[in-house]
Amino acid sequence: MLNESQVWTGTINTEAGTAIEGVDRVGLYDSTLRDGEQTVGVNLGPEAKLQIAKALAALGVDRIEAGFPRVSDDDVKSYELIMEADLDAEIWGFSRAVPADVEQLLELGVRGAVIESPVSDGKLEAYGMSREKVLDRIVTAVKWATENDVTVCYFAVDSTRADLGFLAEVYQAAVEAGAKELAVVDTLGIASSEAAAFLVRKTREWVGPDIPIHWHGHNDFGLAVAGSIAAVRAGATWVQGTVNGMGERAGNANLPEFALALEALYGVATNMRFDKIQEVAELVRRVSGYDLEPYKPLTGHNLFVRESGAVAAQFHDPQAVEPYSSEVVGAPRGIVLGKKSGLASIEIKGRELGLDIPEDRRADVLAAVKDLSVSKGGLVSDEEFTNLTASIVG
Repeated sequence: MLNESQVWTGTINTEAGTAIEGVDRVGLYDSTLRDGEQTVGVNLGPEAKLQIAKALAALGVDRIEAGFPRVSDDDVKSYELIMEADLDAEIWGFSRAVPADVEQLLELGVRGAVIESPVSDGKLEAYGMSREKVLDRIVTAVKWATENDVTVCYFAVDSTRADLGFLAEVYQAAVEAGAKELAVVDTLGIASSEAAAFLVRKTREWVGPDIPIHWHGHNDFGLAVAGSIAAVRAGATWVQGTVNGMGERAGNANLPEFALALEALYGVATNMRFDKIQEVAELVRRVSGYDLEPYKPLTGHNLFVRESGAVAAQFHDPQAVEPYSSEVVGAPRGIVLGKKSGLASIEIKGRELGLDIPEDRRADVLAAVKDLSVSKGGLVSDEEFTNLTASIVG
């Protein structure tokens, strides 16, 4: 639960009426181990997936999609390891609407599963499938799973580009076949926030008030988190995403970013334990073998580090320079030195390193820091700063 005293967003969101009424909590469905692994070049073995799954459970994720067992024997092993770990999260399966996929999940003993199929005419044409054929596959797969006591969330691939009449028919057929939940899926990240809300509302009209609706968004236009928020406002009670927003193309909705925005700006709770996000994000980054932007929300290394002298002069008052406390996400704060530093930067860094820099010599030290930063084209290290200070102050 977010500590509101550590969030410094002022009153503008309250005055604008952004709070989402009638929604107390939204479930977090993590797809890092399946959709996230579809990031080009990422290959997560069973032990790595188990390690990430444990971290996700500790992070407060409600449901963990443990992979796609029909992909490889490695994913089968991943499921076995994760399900044996008795984690404090539901372990969900993933299946296409084909018999072999469903059978695999039944053999693994999965009790909850997403079952997917394409629904847009463009996708169906690419697969060489008719509407009638895909509808039959959906009904058959969902019935088989639910008759074997599997809770099914039917996942309509490319929902946002589907014919609305056919999409309504598909969702209603899936529910009649036994699906307990439905996922509205922006497969190519093309939906505006308004479109996301529109489609969730339409889905609610089609299936009634009692079927939980998920939103699954991608980030091709940079709107995955915004679309997820809009979907919640329209009635979605589950949001799917990944840690670090990893996934194909531009990736998925970044689940921790969504959760922080939802709680801090819209007043809706999740189970996310934000103080663990730095370590979980770093774990996923490390085992996946890619880098993150230093300015990435929640997890970027630069979020609570300051070079600018103007900002350093306010560094003693975090609320003046940060929208929420570094403690929210368990991140360190600090000052670094470079060409944009100021006198306050010299004072703070000197105090941090235990250096006695007389006030009348700080300008000289600052000039030397700026010169060195420009000449090397980067930041001045603590060791370099110590040596510069010694040469000037004595």
